[in-house]
Amino acid sequence: MSTANTLEPNVASHVAMGSTRFPLQPSVLFELGSRGLCGASLPASDVPRLRREDVVPAELLADQPPPLPEIGELDVVRHYKRLSHRCFSVDENFYPLGSCTMKYNPRVNERVAGLEGFAHLHPYQDEGDVQGMLELLFRLRSDLAEIAGLPEVTLQPAAGAHGEMTALMVINAYHRSRGEHRTVVLAPDSAHGTNPASCTSCGATHVSVRSKEDGRVDMDDLRAKVDANTAALMITNPNTVGVFDEQIADIAKVIHAAGAQLYLDGANMNAILGITRPGDFGVDCMHFNTHKTFSTPHGGGGPGAGPVAVAEHLRPFLPVPQVIQRKDGTFGWCDDRPASIGKVRSFYGQIGVLVRAYTYIRSLGHDGLRDVAQKAVLASNYVAAKLKHRYSMPFPPPYAHEFIMVPRFDNSGVTEHDVAKRLIDHGIHPPTMSWPIHHCLMIEPTETESIHTLNHFVDAMLSIADEIEQNPDVVRTAPHTAPVKRLDEVGATRKPYVRWKPAD
Repeated sequence: MSTANTLEPNVASHVAMGSTRFPLQPSVLFELGSRGLCGASLPASDVPRLRREDVVPAELLADQPPPLPEIGELDVVRHYKRLSHRCFSVDENFYPLGSCTMKYNPRVNERVAGLEGFAHLHPYQDEGDVQGMLELLFRLRSDLAEIAGLPEVTLQPAAGAHGEMTALMVINAYHRSRGEHRTVVLAPDSAHGTNPASCTSCGATHVSVRSKEDGRVDMDDLRAKVDANTAALMITNPNTVGVFDEQIADIAKVIHAAGAQLYLDGANMNAILGITRPGDFGVDCMHFNTHKTFSTPHGGGGPGAGPVAVAEHLRPFLPVPQVIQRKDGTFGWCDDRPASIGKVRSFYGQIGVLVRAYTYIRSLGHDGLRDVAQKAVLASNYVAAKLKHRYSMPFPPPYAHEFIMVPRFDNSGVTEHDVAKRLIDHGIHPPTMSWPIHHCLMIEPTETESIHTLNHFVDAMLSIADEIEQNPDVVRTAPHTAPVKRLDEVGATRKPYVRWKPAD
């Protein structure tokens, strides 16, 4: 249920109503239409008319036409334009959504991916007709291999979690080839939440490794849990509490000494691009989130892509087919890998996403990729330094591309959920909440935001801190300027109301 539209005086005096941002208009097309209006002008039909009864089975015919809204084209355009402005989007709003890397997607990526020679290809076209696309994919996997510091990459996985699963399948195939059956996969408690699910999907048992108070892996706990039954350690570095674990080379030695593999969840590569390569600090296998690190469209469940890079000893087990360059200089697909785990996706991967990633990498080059990481880390530490005197920082700096803070205001009754809702009134998307520790806000500014935007976010957070101390009701009842106020989110999930009915 939403809060009352009429605010108490002590609340209203602290709320910037922002009515011009969300103009109050009829919310559904039925309320805008009138009988006889039409949004399209079509030429007269030049084919003979047929009776519906002659071409459609009787059981599929309706008694009467559906009650669709009748409305002119201009009102339709204005209606959807108004709706679009009611929505948050990364093009209009700041998204400090920790762990998600919601950064700006350069429009040149979209233009290149939309070129007819890429967008209109069929996956079963002859290799000779798609040499340009095959060359792009070959160059992309070569670029990703260089960025990872590992010799080969598969582009098949369709998302980050799919890349995790593919990597574990490759690792399992490697152990089986050595006559070993290892069933345990370790993961620090600071790892991404999909890691345990990927373990289960691959038939492995997940065992959590403790972190120390500074957010880094507890080496004693790791040594106590790794043994001859350990298949791999899945680690995210920088991790989800926003720190780079400089013990990573020592972690690799412990894992390799037990005959296990070190897997890196590459979701946070945005912080280390061009600065360090996972293969150089002992990683055997990793995935990329191209929809995060390499700025392809992100959100709403897709699309994404999760290419997997592997060390030399894991190459034979990669999925097929693999894009290759032949001795005569042409490009094609190779299936000749007897030890391969096989296909993990229909066709050849999320091609449109991969084209965008290639455009992004080539546009920036080595120095540009390093600049991405440096600016992402700088932005994160800048914002953290501005807020540390008003919000609790459970892990010490320096931070990588993101950091965690906890709003602790005694006796105010305000939660992190309330703070997130109040940010909506400032035109800022709520950050990730209550993960990986309770009651926290995970902030990731990304490298694409200006100093003006970062300062606006800092000012908003400081203003909210003042409100919590002086007038907490304003925060507890937020948002106030959005088209939809505070909702009963549990009720909305269990009993969604999705059908429009005309007013009585």
